[in-house]
Amino acid sequence: MSTSFSSSAAEAATAFEVNGDWLLADPGVVPAQAGVRVSAVDGRFNAITPVALPAGRARRLLLPALANAHDHARHFRSSTLGATGQPLETWLPFLGTVSALDPYLCAATSFARSVRKGVTHLMVHYTTVQGGMPYVDEARAVARAARDVGVRIGFAVAMRDRNGIAYTLDGDDAPVLAALRPGIRDAVAGRLKVRPVALAAQLALVDEVAAMVDAEGFGEHVTVQYGPTAVQWCSPALLQAIAQASADTGRPVHMHLLETRIQREWADRMHPQGIVRYLDDIGLLSPRLTLAHCAWARPDELALIAERGATIAVNTSSNLGLKSGIAPLPEMLKQGCRVAMGLDGMAFDEDDDALREARLAYALHRGWSFDETMTIDQLWGFAARNGPHSVRGVRGAAAADAGRIVVGAPADLVALDWDVVDDEALLPDNDPLAQLLARAHGGHITDVWAAGRHVVAEGRVTGVDAPALQAELLARTRAMLAGSAPHADWRATVQALAQDLAPFYQHGLFSGCCR
Repeated sequence: MSTSFSSSAAEAATAFEVNGDWLLADPGVVPAQAGVRVSAVDGRFNAITPVALPAGRARRLLLPALANAHDHARHFRSSTLGATGQPLETWLPFLGTVSALDPYLCAATSFARSVRKGVTHLMVHYTTVQGGMPYVDEARAVARAARDVGVRIGFAVAMRDRNGIAYTLDGDDAPVLAALRPGIRDAVAGRLKVRPVALAAQLALVDEVAAMVDAEGFGEHVTVQYGPTAVQWCSPALLQAIAQASADTGRPVHMHLLETRIQREWADRMHPQGIVRYLDDIGLLSPRLTLAHCAWARPDELALIAERGATIAVNTSSNLGLKSGIAPLPEMLKQGCRVAMGLDGMAFDEDDDALREARLAYALHRGWSFDETMTIDQLWGFAARNGPHSVRGVRGAAAADAGRIVVGAPADLVALDWDVVDDEALLPDNDPLAQLLARAHGGHITDVWAAGRHVVAEGRVTGVDAPALQAELLARTRAMLAGSAPHADWRATVQALAQDLAPFYQHGLFSGCCR
């Protein structure tokens, strides 16, 4: 692959030209083009021209960059924390096994993994706060990590005020604590019980983070959002306040909805008129809203989501890994929903591989036998085109160019080593898109550009020293854990909590103990 940059240092960050043996400019819509040169200036594509490439050179395929519409920028993976095999409701407490870490190290290592696998837009629903410093300072560290790595993020300030330990029908943690073994009650209450923050203060914090982002010039990389964690974790008053604030400011909203069967049961008890209808009634259901998961949504609910223009971020691997179910993605498409791909920190091999995630979703949802319930065009809308809407609030003409390699669009591009993907190279007229969907994964990506900036070069993240950051994060965490009785005690507590919550959810949720 031939890559050249402008001699001007100012232009070098956002100008490039690259040759490709194959170009998939708009997968599922525009056929693959052989022998092309793609160039960009000022962070946008400015030319796509045919070029004669010499034989015997390393072959490359060029592809629009991918988007991750739902994630949390977690630093350590689920199995590292001993949470493998847990359903969501007992998995969540394991996330606090290690905490109070450097937020820049945590975010930068997470972002580097993502961009290395071809993601240039990613959502950060910031539910895992490290603490140890004022929240705005922590958000500043995350914004700096996004800028240094070169990704664009949506930063949703997590907001909640009830059900800190488990779902109850009145938001009270007391009956949950009573269902636990006595020896862990105080520790669980001390760590997980919700300490409500006034609605005005929660809304003001979002404004403070947004003001910091604007004042310090992070706006190119960070879009601040309201982040209600989910209906079961937010009171009606909090949700109504967020809906009004979003309408007043135009700021996006990002929240979970109907991720698990238990959440479905809770929602049906608490909102018999319908949980999605309730969100619509309070003004939250709008094009500014992204709903993560919706794995247990019903056709009529999906129809209303589509009518109101909200986005659904489907997290295929996460739902499988946490035993949450398989989202009705074909029904979402049938109802006309805008659907985007989320990785949720739980890609199938815990490696943030967005290409493999897209392949898995397509394999599950494309239809059986001769039925076609998800087209390649819809797949690429899911994997690349729709995510920027959730991450950055991209709308209108800008949304039409997202996830495409067309003149005038943001220069977000990935290059794959086609000699490795098409290693047998028997039939020169094979459709490269078909081969991509059959076998390509993030390990085949050699280079990534984000808004024209060369953020991954020959497999190496350019903006940060990712291996050094990872080594430093591990060293600090191991030093903190070594001989640390509080962390060891909490890990034992979490394991016991998982055992006690299982029968609570299986037998107690609607038997009266939660009223």
